[in-house]
Amino acid sequence: MMQQLRKSTKWIMILVAIAFGGLMFFEWGMDITGQSTGSLGEIGRVNGTPVLYDNYFSTYQTLYDQVAFSQEEPVTSAQNSELEDQAWNEAVTNILIQQELDRRGIVVTDEEILSAARFSPPPALMNDPELHTDGQFDLAKYQQYLSVLTGDQLRELENYYRTIIPRAKLLRQVGSGLYVSENDLWHTYRTQNEKASARFVAFDPLVRISEDQFEITEDEVGDYYDENREDYFVPASARVIIVAISKTPTEADTAAVLTRAEELRQEILDGADFAELAQAESSDETTAAEGGDLGVFPRDRMVPAFDSAVFAARLNRVTEPVRTTYGIHLVEVTQRWGRDSAQARHILLPFERTEDSEIALYTAADSLEELGESTTLTEAAIQLGIEADTVEFLENYPFAPVAGDVADGGEWAFDPETSPGDVSLVYENRLAFYAMELVSVDASHYLTQQEAEIAIRAAIATLKKVEAAMDEARDLSEQVRGGRPFAEVAREFGLELRDAGPFTRTEFVSGLGQYNAAVGTAFGLEVGEVSGAVQANQNAFVIERTGSEAADSLTWAGQMELQREQLLAAIREQRLVEWIEALRAEADIVDRREEVLNPPEDANQIQLPAVF
Repeated sequence: MMQQLRKSTKWIMILVAIAFGGLMFFEWGMDITGQSTGSLGEIGRVNGTPVLYDNYFSTYQTLYDQVAFSQEEPVTSAQNSELEDQAWNEAVTNILIQQELDRRGIVVTDEEILSAARFSPPPALMNDPELHTDGQFDLAKYQQYLSVLTGDQLRELENYYRTIIPRAKLLRQVGSGLYVSENDLWHTYRTQNEKASARFVAFDPLVRISEDQFEITEDEVGDYYDENREDYFVPASARVIIVAISKTPTEADTAAVLTRAEELRQEILDGADFAELAQAESSDETTAAEGGDLGVFPRDRMVPAFDSAVFAARLNRVTEPVRTTYGIHLVEVTQRWGRDSAQARHILLPFERTEDSEIALYTAADSLEELGESTTLTEAAIQLGIEADTVEFLENYPFAPVAGDVADGGEWAFDPETSPGDVSLVYENRLAFYAMELVSVDASHYLTQQEAEIAIRAAIATLKKVEAAMDEARDLSEQVRGGRPFAEVAREFGLELRDAGPFTRTEFVSGLGQYNAAVGTAFGLEVGEVSGAVQANQNAFVIERTGSEAADSLTWAGQMELQREQLLAAIREQRLVEWIEALRAEADIVDRREEVLNPPEDANQIQLPAVF
């Protein structure tokens, strides 16, 4: 049983990572049925089971927090919409899983929970450094930790296992009956590790073949346009006036950082402890806790300015402030071995706005929003002394100078209710505060044949050049296969005979490329065999295999079981994804989020959903 539950935990992680988007760590304390109190109400149903707002919102909040924590810029409205849909899908999937558990009669016993709690900790606890010894998880420390948990904490842990263990059992049932033979394992290993050597000629038709050698008719242009019309789709575009207030630190902010660095340097020269100041002041979180210690590093490992300072500095004396793209550094070299390596510590002060500068930034953003409500954006910019630019961007790539990614502004600009002359709210991203005034919107459309003709002729010319090169390649191949020396024929064609390898099927091969017909052909030949004409990467090749290195069967045998587990894991994951998709396809899913969460504007109170 113990071993079985250890395996359960392993596949629980697959459930977490694959089936439920990494978010099947349900809210602790929730009843296993998914019911909770104080709910806004139902926002949908899955096969008659209510999707409760509280469960949906809890998942959404977890997703939102994860995204907000992982990026510096605020969560955009576009991201928020994606998170709402993801939270809904999570809620639906959780209900489908619970329904399947009930249908199959899968439950968990108290004995299984007790055993799992003692020997299969939740991943978050296994990764807790406080429960590690010499960098490894310490089961004894974990079990000691269990002994001091409060009653509420133990109930939370119990609810965790009551949720996870049945799902692990379900996963084993869904993924049962899978087997990977040794032949399959060897084939996979050999494909990844077998090597070939080759020599080849490349015709480079885009350079070699002149457009004077062929003509392009109007009929060809028309036919190509009809067959490839999707290539000439133009996304919607918007033309806006934009005013952006950059968050980049000003020259005054940079000067303040430099002044602070000089103050700290003087403190060190006056006797202050370098390590204590590093712990208190350095923004390099990785080294600050160690007193700024960077350890031993070779020359040219660091950015140039830092590297130059280290290998020119006096030992055990803090340098003058060193400026890099990361900020201002104070460096002390503690040891150095010639020009090869050194050991040093540093204090990093990043370029950032001072408190007064930050206040001025937010004040300007607030003023821009207030002025934008009563005047044009250009006039607002003049009053604030900020430059207004006119830019154009695509709906699928909303980008503007200074402000960078303007997804929120793009969503506003392409909203059907936004009209030319309207001024947006002030939006914020990682780089700037910005506002827009809509000038015009061009709807998505297809270029006409006439508009696309230059591009069409260029595309047809490329095809004709490649085909002409393929004809030459066929001629060359026939001569070499007929017994003439490859090098001699290549010279007659004015081509360089190049060597390649040894290389595997997955490597990039100079001159041949990667994951294409040329590389595949090299492996399909016998040693000494010459290929026919091969087309790849808008090029034509003739290839001769010159060598072969077989995959090492002894090395394969030594790792076979690990390979089997990895391959089975991938297959199980794929089967689980397909199984859940099949459940969703057959389910009766009713999504009422729009009417419940976004009631009519004239509604005087929250519209709770009616009983189904």
